[in-house]
Amino acid sequence: MMADSSRTGRGDGVSAPDPGALDGEQVAVVGAGFGGLSAATHLAAAGADVTVYERHAEVGGVAGRIERDGFRIDTGPSWYLMPEVFERFFGRFGHSPDDFYETTHLDPHYRVFWKDGDQVDVPPGAEAAKQLFEAREDGAGEALDQYLDEAEEAYRIGMNRFVYQDRSRFRDMIDTDVMRSARGISLLGTMDDHVASYFDNPKLRQLVQYSLVFLGGSPHNTPALYNLMSHVDYNLGVFYPTGGIAAVVDAVEAVAREQGVTIQTDAEVTQIAATENGHELTVDGHSVAADRVVSNAPPSYVESELLPAGAVRRRPGYWDTRTYAPSAFLLYMGVEGTLDQLEHHTLVLPEDWNPHFESIFDDPAWPDDPAYYVSVPSRTDDEVAPDGHETVVVLVPIAPGLDDSPQRRDQFRQQVLDDIAKYTGADLRDRIVLEETACVSEFSERYHAPEGTALGMAHTLFQTGPLRPSHRAPGVDDLYYVGSYTNPGIGVPMTLIGGRHVSEAVVNDCRPRNGVKRLLNVPTGIPTPFSW
Repeated sequence: MMADSSRTGRGDGVSAPDPGALDGEQVAVVGAGFGGLSAATHLAAAGADVTVYERHAEVGGVAGRIERDGFRIDTGPSWYLMPEVFERFFGRFGHSPDDFYETTHLDPHYRVFWKDGDQVDVPPGAEAAKQLFEAREDGAGEALDQYLDEAEEAYRIGMNRFVYQDRSRFRDMIDTDVMRSARGISLLGTMDDHVASYFDNPKLRQLVQYSLVFLGGSPHNTPALYNLMSHVDYNLGVFYPTGGIAAVVDAVEAVAREQGVTIQTDAEVTQIAATENGHELTVDGHSVAADRVVSNAPPSYVESELLPAGAVRRRPGYWDTRTYAPSAFLLYMGVEGTLDQLEHHTLVLPEDWNPHFESIFDDPAWPDDPAYYVSVPSRTDDEVAPDGHETVVVLVPIAPGLDDSPQRRDQFRQQVLDDIAKYTGADLRDRIVLEETACVSEFSERYHAPEGTALGMAHTLFQTGPLRPSHRAPGVDDLYYVGSYTNPGIGVPMTLIGGRHVSEAVVNDCRPRNGVKRLLNVPTGIPTPFSW
């Protein structure tokens, strides 16, 4: 249901761009993932004439869907975290999430099976979690309390100073408030070492570190700053939007169209060329003019395939030296019968998960003893599966760039299904009535993801904040990037916020057109050290 668009609440304490700030600007957005849709919505609200070109038949990007035989399956993100981000996004356009979908606070948040036979349900609320931790290690409840206090402070500083405000360039960091805030956040040290200073029990360490997978990292390469994810998990909660993440995609699309965005699906952009007055795009063989272009496609693909050679000022091999988040082996299944052994979100973990992380980041290989995630949204939402059936998604993080031949995928599929039956008691093997898979090849071919990453660029120390690629393409005026390869980073909430950042960059770059172009901004054609 659409709300009254005359509402004036913005929801995030940050004023929206002047509705006339971009009057007369023609903006083309390449790709209709969450980042592209968010950028398009904010740009249209500022007065731009915005057209989104999406090469697939539906919007959403990696947040796709399968709808067949009564099953509705999210093919991409499945965790609804940081609800305030969604409230802020919709609030800027006079809406709230409940105008479009209901949310359920999951209880338990998720179930964990360890492969030694141990099992735990992680409850909602920090107090209940403290009891769980204390039961497994003397003093761990109080340690969790202290850990979450620190995580909350990191979240507050990180979101208010570095996420909601775009700090994607080093000059943006030269601010007394930012420098003062930075003293409260340690960027040095790994999550693994940081967590070890609080908990001795290795399973408790896993419970506060598993969410690093959402950032595309491991405990050994992710900065301790990202302990803030435990605040997201234990304090803010894990929710489910009725209809799945597909319902959130539909809601964002509806708001974009309400703001005047034109969305063209089955429309592939194959070339972007600079002109005297902006850019010319080739869309399905036809030329389209735009003053500015925002790309939600991976920047490495844009720079190697869509732009003229050498247009962007980066050192040779720049993209080859990035650390990419894992790819994934995914099973999308409709299963006959009920699966009482599994919760909406279920994790299956070896007691020692280091070999699996090593097989992703250090010595790429298919994992021998995988850690993985099983989603059964039909445990919460009876509309996503026919009566007497369950909707199931299995996700195993794997190294990007692996050879995923049909034979290797079939072999790993059997290994994973055997593993699920052995360690959870849920035997799916003879009950599957619908099945599709995705892996490295699909992420590479369908989404042009470098090395077939499923998430984007990992949040390592040297790929955080201004060390991530800029929203502005270095060397190409009026070309911008949004999505999981730039700031603020990976995940649906971050890419929604990134869309607003890009719109603000466009507004700032347009202002000098009343006088001399870009007198008030560093020219995007001047490379920064991190373009090289």
